[in-house]
Amino acid sequence: MELSPFSEKQRLAAGWWTRTQYREYDAIICDGAVRSGKTTAMSLGFVCWATCCFNGRDFALCGRTVTALRRNVLTPLTAMLQQMGFRCEEKVSRNYVDISQNGRKNRFYLFGGKDESSAALIQGMTLAGVFLDEAALMPRSFVEQALARCSVIGSKLWFNCNPDNPQHWFYREWICKAEEKNALLLHFTMEDNRALAPEIRERYKRLYAGVFYDRFVLGKWVASSGLIYPMFRRDVHLFSAVPDCDRFVVSCDYGTMNPTSMGLWGHADGKWYRLKEYYFSARQEGQPRTDEEHYAALETLTDGYPIDCVVIDPSAASFIATIRTHGRFRVIPAKNDVLTGIRRVSDALAQKQIFFHRDCTDCIREFGLYQWNERAGGDVPCKENDHAMDDVRYFVMTILKPICSEPFYVASLARR
Repeated sequence: MELSPFSEKQRLAAGWWTRTQYREYDAIICDGAVRSGKTTAMSLGFVCWATCCFNGRDFALCGRTVTALRRNVLTPLTAMLQQMGFRCEEKVSRNYVDISQNGRKNRFYLFGGKDESSAALIQGMTLAGVFLDEAALMPRSFVEQALARCSVIGSKLWFNCNPDNPQHWFYREWICKAEEKNALLLHFTMEDNRALAPEIRERYKRLYAGVFYDRFVLGKWVASSGLIYPMFRRDVHLFSAVPDCDRFVVSCDYGTMNPTSMGLWGHADGKWYRLKEYYFSARQEGQPRTDEEHYAALETLTDGYPIDCVVIDPSAASFIATIRTHGRFRVIPAKNDVLTGIRRVSDALAQKQIFFHRDCTDCIREFGLYQWNERAGGDVPCKENDHAMDDVRYFVMTILKPICSEPFYVASLARR
């Protein structure tokens, strides 16, 4: 593995505990842009600190899930440590790794903090330190339980996260109160990662749009407000001439009194085109339609097209059953993570991966009306003008692949 020197910000994040003016802090918090080198510097610094200051103690490495923690933190971390002369012995079945150097050895347990029940996993332990990767994605109960385990004298807390909503509990309780918590707060930008080439930095600036650009690229804790998809442009994302497509998929958001929205998508030259749509509002029409009537509309929408699958809201049990009873279409329950889906649709629009026929008037109308619910105090869309938006989100989350996965860059702990 080829290593690059750390930037000054990374050196501080990794070695703050060695510097006189910072060593009395109880914690360090690194927030900011994606791909800014936070995780690499902090994880390496965490193990170096633990090895230098303790022997025979237990520590915790925490991520959203243990799988993500191994992929994003432990695998590159152990590769760097081994190059620096550390010995790493992982017990995969028991979720820990023993790390040793120069006669000192400590155990690092791996924990996933994905929901409220995760707090029980770490309860009862005695730790000399904890590293929380993507702390803002973890429930407060898990984070606070992990911190409560650090009762050994000299223990320290290491937090790493990308920004979220300014109403997020971690922002209010730790970012805003860093001085009160005796925590060193470091804000990172992409420029702080020397291993990130300028052209890759520019690519990331193109990948994100809207509130996600502000958070992931600019590293700001900003509130979601206004239109959810301000990057949607009629002069860019609408088309009239239908391309020669080689694959066809239907996405569906089902409603009884709420509207039912279906879109027919065609794939051509690496891009997806919404060719036609069906949109029925029972309230507007004055009476609902049965599942069989919606199925007849699906047959009409897809007439003459070889459909690969129908992606549908997984909660639409009765309509899914109706489609399967007829035996013509393969049904795939949609991935239904709302915020992740909105981010993926934003990315797809910004990257010009999805386009819409000018006759898809209801979908186009909703793009101009779909807004964040500012009264909700978080990243919550308004539950109106969202049915075509939901079926678009189901399609993108379930069928559309990202243009590229995020590359991983590593850097070494440079001598001060």
